[in-house]
Amino acid sequence: MQAQYRIGVDVGGTFTDLSVIDEATGELYHFKTPSTPHDPSEAIENGLNQVIAAGFDPAYVAHLGHGTTVATNMIIERKGTLTGLITTKGFRDVLEIARQQRPHLYDYSIHRPTPLVERWLRLEVEERFTADGEELTPLDEVGVRQTAAQLRKAGVGAVAVCFVHAYRHDAHERRAGEILREELPGVPISLSCDVQPEFREFERFSTTVMNAYLTPRMAGYLDRLMNCSASLGVRASPHTVHSNGGLMSMETAKAYPVRTCLSGPAAGVVGAAQVASAAGFRNAVTFDVGGTSTDVSLILNGRGAYTPLRDVAGYPVRCPMVDVHVIGAGGGSIAWVDDAGALKAGPHSAGALPGPVGYMRGGTEPTITDANLHMGRLNPVALLGGAMPVDRAAATRSVTQIATRIGASPDEAADGIIRIAVANMARAIRSISIERGCDVKEFALVAFGGAGPLHAAFVAEEVGIPAVLVPEAPGTMCARGVLLSNISRSFVRSHVAPLDDASWRDILEQTRAMTAEAEAWLIGEGVERPLRAYVRVIEARYVGQNFEVRVEGDIMNRAAFIGAFYQVNEEVYGYHVEDREIEIVNVRIEAIGQTAASLEQPPPRPGSCEEARIGTRNVHMGAEAGGWAEASVYDREKLPSGATIAGPAVVEELTATTVLPKGWTASIDAWRNIILTRKASEA
Repeated sequence: MQAQYRIGVDVGGTFTDLSVIDEATGELYHFKTPSTPHDPSEAIENGLNQVIAAGFDPAYVAHLGHGTTVATNMIIERKGTLTGLITTKGFRDVLEIARQQRPHLYDYSIHRPTPLVERWLRLEVEERFTADGEELTPLDEVGVRQTAAQLRKAGVGAVAVCFVHAYRHDAHERRAGEILREELPGVPISLSCDVQPEFREFERFSTTVMNAYLTPRMAGYLDRLMNCSASLGVRASPHTVHSNGGLMSMETAKAYPVRTCLSGPAAGVVGAAQVASAAGFRNAVTFDVGGTSTDVSLILNGRGAYTPLRDVAGYPVRCPMVDVHVIGAGGGSIAWVDDAGALKAGPHSAGALPGPVGYMRGGTEPTITDANLHMGRLNPVALLGGAMPVDRAAATRSVTQIATRIGASPDEAADGIIRIAVANMARAIRSISIERGCDVKEFALVAFGGAGPLHAAFVAEEVGIPAVLVPEAPGTMCARGVLLSNISRSFVRSHVAPLDDASWRDILEQTRAMTAEAEAWLIGEGVERPLRAYVRVIEARYVGQNFEVRVEGDIMNRAAFIGAFYQVNEEVYGYHVEDREIEIVNVRIEAIGQTAASLEQPPPRPGSCEEARIGTRNVHMGAEAGGWAEASVYDREKLPSGATIAGPAVVEELTATTVLPKGWTASIDAWRNIILTRKASEA
């Protein structure tokens, strides 16, 4: 019988990565191709052609999942569609008023981004429910048709509908949606009661508007991807990773593209959490450095941290998502000199095109990658196993130009660029760990992405993390994470009420209704009954608190819920008060289709360190480490299980390069991870 294959794809700013798992043997294979920012589906097609050329029959692909930053990039670049908003009379300016909080309290030169819907396209209609469900004002259906005519004349490509209290009483929104679909055939309509049925008007409006803004172009991209995979002979219907690290069908992704805003980074955290736990590190910091950004996240007790709300390019999005902190520091980040003559690195990036100068694709400005090429940390001839030639001399010339501007030598300039990048990366890690009360001495740094292992030891030294884990094929970790993700979706209803007998009965009723809704969705996603699971969640707070805490577990038992609430409040806020009234805020059902590939321990790799040793290379390990040093260079694919090597050294592989400064050692564990630790005298 022909073996089945599962393919995970991650579309990054510089490279598109693919991981393939043979379900019969558990063996992983990895591929990498330059991204195509003008149409990311082209890079996916190129990558799938590489997979097919390597001998994988597309007819036996059982699963194709992909993570992407397409939605995020559309928001950052403001390249969505012209969008209209229909709302309750008197609430036209909710997006403009927002929370009346300044991005930076004392910096008056910084402003909020302009709303995704211009004011002339934010239209009002007569309608109103109270929070308790009383209809104060019937829906003006004639007014809805008149607003539809105005939006049609304006040529909008999508419409968002956000009525007051529609999170709890959705009849008016749903009727308005029916009318708009009659009046605007072919125009996507996003209803807040579907996209984000939670209280807090501004966040609900913002999330729904962003969903509408993204829908037309995102749907086009996903359609091209489906057509591309089908034309290559892949029978499996593709899935997309959404922001909480789960998978959803293409139809769901097309209807709710806002849920894909952290698609790629979320998959990386899911994969890293499983790899780190298998290696014995239940607490870790993920450190994903790509071509344009560095993404960091916290793993506690084997699980990634989640957040219900975050900003995407300055716009709040409310939906469960992996808590990833992103900064503009990647291999393609451009080094520059500010008006005061100070050296900077990022956040603007050379991206995939034109890319770093050393990549010979037209780049003219020095980048972090060019600094690493000059310092000998990257292979001076070619990357990607020889498939991508580089020009080290051109990289050195670009670094020399900026060195001249700051009155330094090329070595000092390159070292300065790297030190600035490391400081920025370390600051991001501190913000999600030390500043939240975590002792990083009890954590490992899981380094992946094309440039993560390159900087990991230096960042760990800066932060004080004692160990670094570099997984196998780190440059494709996000694609591998796609293979380790389950199908999932969060169903939520707001229920703001004090906890008493009546509200508890309402909660149980809502839980049963949402479980039925979640089951219907899983059936629609093609998940078989034995693979369906449901996590019940109540979000609650003490009366008078601003923000709620998330309580998972047996919510069918009120006493058990109260005990769990006290415990979670203790963990989050450091206290609990047993005689204080509790208020319910939201009820959730997390629907899970358990379809992920299992993490299989690979067989031991034979060989010796001497066989893996390619030779030596002169590498600049930083001014503080003594500058240039003769470093041993190893081929990771030949390093045997249980091997130990000492720095200064460089470990090269297809998707990344790992640098070991002096005082660090690296060992290969049973999972083929590289575990970097500092010598006791150096720690």
